[in-house]
Amino acid sequence: SLSLSLFYLSVSVSLSSPSLPPVSFILCTLGGGSSAAWPRRDEHRIQYTLLLPCRLWLPQLLTTSHPHPAMKILSTPSQFLEANFFDPSDYRPDSEIKSKNQFRIYDASNPRFDTVRQTYREMHESQTVAFVQAKHEQWCKFDKARMSVMEGLRMLNQLVDDSDPDVDIPNMVHAFQTAERIREVHPDKDWFHLTGLIHDLGKIMALWGEPQWAVVGDTFPVGCAFSPAIVHHDTFAANPDSQNPLYNTTLGQYKEHCGLDNITMSWGHDEYMYQVLKANDAKLPEEALACIRYHSFYPWHTGEAYEHLCGEGDEQALAWVREFNKFDLYSKADELPDVDALLPYYQGLIDKYIPGDLRW
Repeated sequence: SLSLSLFYLSVSVSLSSPSLPPVSFILCTLGGGSSAAWPRRDEHRIQYTLLLPCRLWLPQLLTTSHPHPAMKILSTPSQFLEANFFDPSDYRPDSEIKSKNQFRIYDASNPRFDTVRQTYREMHESQTVAFVQAKHEQWCKFDKARMSVMEGLRMLNQLVDDSDPDVDIPNMVHAFQTAERIREVHPDKDWFHLTGLIHDLGKIMALWGEPQWAVVGDTFPVGCAFSPAIVHHDTFAANPDSQNPLYNTTLGQYKEHCGLDNITMSWGHDEYMYQVLKANDAKLPEEALACIRYHSFYPWHTGEAYEHLCGEGDEQALAWVREFNKFDLYSKADELPDVDALLPYYQGLIDKYIPGDLRW
């Protein structure tokens, strides 16, 4: 079946089969929640629902036999399931229900422990120097799409973090919550408001086929010993770099106090969005770029690790990242923001600092 609305083309494919068929489907996961990326199965029938944003992809589908680079060809059931999105680092509080020390709980008392630990296991076993270099080569060509920041945010509006016990709202709503909380406390820093709005926009990689362990979660340097301050640190045992004498010492491939700009971070949405902003000549100040690049670097800004790698200017960056973290982690409000009413203000900030269509 096929239905067309102003914004989305919805394609549903039902197959009468007792098992998943060995054929390829085009999948663009805009609904990381319960339906869009998941094959729904009853006893003898499987249904796939695909959502395609018309402005980006429908014209090209109608005019060429080559799919848009933002579309991912998936051929196995595991790839369909892998495309479903969740972020194990997002445990944001309701201030009336929990205190701050009740969040980011990574032990077995958390009902999501098994899922979260498996995600970090895959991340920690795979994020090597060679892996990160390959991801920079893959993603920093910026050939996945051309679209504006607001279009990217609308795509995030289809993502609901199913792992988060505190928030069942789309990422776009969290983006506006974070931005508005910053705006309340720092009304004169419009660049900081915009930073709150776009800080998670790099998660768009998950919609283009990147496995979630290479998109979400806490980040850390590669090329040196993995700090015990990293959550689920024991899962690094199977990382090849842990056995490599070039990388498994305190300094590894770096010099003491070389500065964070000179280290290689694990690959994820922080680094990708930072690279997107740099490549598109964003006019945001360095403080904003630091918040984008390091807001998931919890071993540093919360665990106080890797100080031996910090250099000139990193202490100032740390202060801003810590200030930003207050609004990112603890941004759930009693009332959801009126996104429609806020759009003109934030579109103005986008036009000021990151205008036009960006290369992604």
